[in-house]
Amino acid sequence: MEVTGFQNAKEQVGFCGIWCGSCPAGNGAIIELTRRYEESVRDSKLEKWAPKGFDFKEFTKGLALIQTMPLCLGCKKGGGPPTCRIRICALGKGVIDCSQCAQLVECRNFEQLEKTLPNVKGHLMKIKNANRKELIEGWMSELKTKWPHCILLCTSIKK
Repeated sequence: MEVTGFQNAKEQVGFCGIWCGSCPAGNGAIIELTRRYEESVRDSKLEKWAPKGFDFKEFTKGLALIQTMPLCLGCKKGGGPPTCRIRICALGKGVIDCSQCAQLVECRNFEQLEKTLPNVKGHLMKIKNANRKELIEGWMSELKTKWPHCILLCTSIKK
């Protein structure tokens, strides 16, 4: 049985505390949404309606290329940026995630990530003693109702 992006990512929580199932690059959402968008563009014959100067062939080529992107395996399975300082440090310390690290509060490895997710360390502290299975179930419920790439949970995916 082929493993989908979401099946691969849904049980993973990265060393930084980010749930891999929420990442559209790793959970397959970008690829699936692009596939559906390309189908819609083709079915609606958008090429006839495109503005002058719009390079429809390059546009469809771009959509096709996005669909060939490899799914991120998640940092615990060898995916993600190979130079991630958080992962390198966590692997060196042998922790499940950074919530187990006594130096989390002062850790400088999070500086880049905190630019986009300023409360990532606070999030890690919340998951420190939580039941992982219950956390993931809660996150999946949230994903279904709040996030645009809930498409992976709400409908079947064509192959």
